[in-house]
Amino acid sequence: MDRVCVVTGANRGIGLEVARQLAAAGDTVVLTARDERKAVEAAAGIGGGEVLARRLDVADEQSAAGLARELEKTHGRVDVLVNNAAIHYDTWQRACEADLGVVSEALETNLLGAWRVTLALLPLLRGGAHGRIVNVSSEIGSLASMGGGTPAYTVSKTALNALTRMLAAELREDGILVNSVCPGWVATDMGGPGGRPVAEGARSVLWAADLPDDGPTGGFFRDGQPLPW
Repeated sequence: MDRVCVVTGANRGIGLEVARQLAAAGDTVVLTARDERKAVEAAAGIGGGEVLARRLDVADEQSAAGLARELEKTHGRVDVLVNNAAIHYDTWQRACEADLGVVSEALETNLLGAWRVTLALLPLLRGGAHGRIVNVSSEIGSLASMGGGTPAYTVSKTALNALTRMLAAELREDGILVNSVCPGWVATDMGGPGGRPVAEGARSVLWAADLPDDGPTGGFFRDGQPLPW
């Protein structure tokens, strides 16, 4: 498919599997992680396709700007951005007694990190013909089914869904499709054992990345099916 695809938080779990499958499909994948060594090790483990390991701290504006400058020089465009990096699945706390420092850290990465990287790469996404932004969210952020617990993670994903809606509306005329996806409960370091295989969790992300030009935008999906906001 010969696209240039940026995946954040891709040194493990769903991000790594998404990077692997995109590379196998013939895309150029920019596999990013906050730790450059981990990005390099993850890229080497894919063992096929063109995978570029790059350091990206989504909480650092200069880091995002630096990646954008490099990609502008080397490729001149970005076709797919997968905002996957996330922290603090805070099962140990409740909203009524939350450590707001933890909440702030979650918002900084899970919401503002995705927003920051999107803004940095937006000129390059506009430079391509079929821009796709995939925000990896969670059904835990759905207002329709929301309960108590995991306040930092939940609030950050709800806010990410709101960002998806706004970006989709504003970028529709540019032909850039923006969607949130929920991978489901996946057996990763964050999700813990017992969840669905990582390849199944990655499927929702890849579905949104591969949407045709007349595909949906501003939606919330799992396995290609709509979820309630």
